[in-house]
Amino acid sequence: MLSLGGFAVTAFGIAPLAPDAATLPKRVVVEQLEVAGLTEQLDALAQHPLQLDRHDVTRAGDTADSLLRRLGVLDPLAASHLRRDRDARRIIDGQGNKMVQARTDADGSLIELVARFPALDSQRAKTHFTRLTISRSDAGFRTLLETAPLMPQTRLGSGTIRSSLWAAADDAQLPDAIASQLIEIFSGDVDFHRELRRGDTFSVVFEALTADDQPITWNDATGRIVAAEFVNHGRELQAVWFHDAAKGKGAYFAPDGKSLQRAFLASPLAFSRITSGFAQRFHPILQSWRAHNGVDYSAPTGTPVRVVGDGIVDLAGRQNGYGNVVQVQHANGRSTLYAHLSRIDVRQGQRVEQGQSIGAVGATGWATGPHLHFEFRVNGQFQDPLTIARASETIQIDAAAKPRFEQLAQVAMKQLDAAETMIGFRGNAE
Repeated sequence: MLSLGGFAVTAFGIAPLAPDAATLPKRVVVEQLEVAGLTEQLDALAQHPLQLDRHDVTRAGDTADSLLRRLGVLDPLAASHLRRDRDARRIIDGQGNKMVQARTDADGSLIELVARFPALDSQRAKTHFTRLTISRSDAGFRTLLETAPLMPQTRLGSGTIRSSLWAAADDAQLPDAIASQLIEIFSGDVDFHRELRRGDTFSVVFEALTADDQPITWNDATGRIVAAEFVNHGRELQAVWFHDAAKGKGAYFAPDGKSLQRAFLASPLAFSRITSGFAQRFHPILQSWRAHNGVDYSAPTGTPVRVVGDGIVDLAGRQNGYGNVVQVQHANGRSTLYAHLSRIDVRQGQRVEQGQSIGAVGATGWATGPHLHFEFRVNGQFQDPLTIARASETIQIDAAAKPRFEQLAQVAMKQLDAAETMIGFRGNAE
């Protein structure tokens, strides 16, 4: 103890004897540095061919010249090839919104042009894309058509309802398909026709499909929402997508494992406006008050109509005032009917699954305009479809799959927390 104390005192006495750095003399030393080979490097850089890359999307009415001009391509031979080659013309023919990328020399001569758009095979358009490549060779230009799979990338998004869910999705730069999926996921708990409130918020984690690592610009191939949160009038709802390998099906569940997907969807249309509910009404054609034993949805002709639950088609044809009609028999004495269709996509005796398209909105039969008349019956008795949907049974997770779901839900909740912060960030920016 004494020796340690003496050491401390000695150290205290020596420390002040060190020179003060501020009083030390200063000297500036300047040396010329020669970079070996600098002139040669500059000459090599000047001789290196400059290549430029530009990205754009095609527009309706584009010509070969207008498209190449926007891409900075000044190449008459390339324009001629784009006009005359049958496959190359696919870039400017048909609908616009094709993703294009051009690589040129410094003088604007085309080296390579790549276009990406939905797969030419319509049955693979949601999972694949077409890659059309025009490249220069010694013999001129050549065109290559390929089909490649779309690849998913996880993206986050969030928004606040000010006027409508669609407008909020647009403000958040989210595809319309994401808004449609949100309605689908939470329609059993939120009536999006009547219960939406200004200030409601949503957050989503979803798969954005990409073509060669570039987010696609066509909306019909948007990936699935893998996790979502919707706050409606202060009530917080959360959902996680989980695929049960044992059942071979996937569904949305709350983080605690409670299913959000019921045996019946709340609506046979992805989104529309209810014009007549399940109640007494003044019939526009018969000009009298009578019971309205279903729900009418206003929607444009051609809007897809989906079956609300699994079942077997009991009727598919024309029936008096209903016009073109489909009736589906479900389990436990329940049936649904879809009337005034412009077309029918199923046949009698066909088995259908929840969400499958069975036809399209029309105005056949006794109809004053395009709309869907939808009925729900239990043992032959008419029931309010919205009430039945909310009271229907839910899908359960098998006990063996529960641990995997819980692990997935934990990750999803962290991603939703990150997505939720984007609401505040965007609000501060505004």
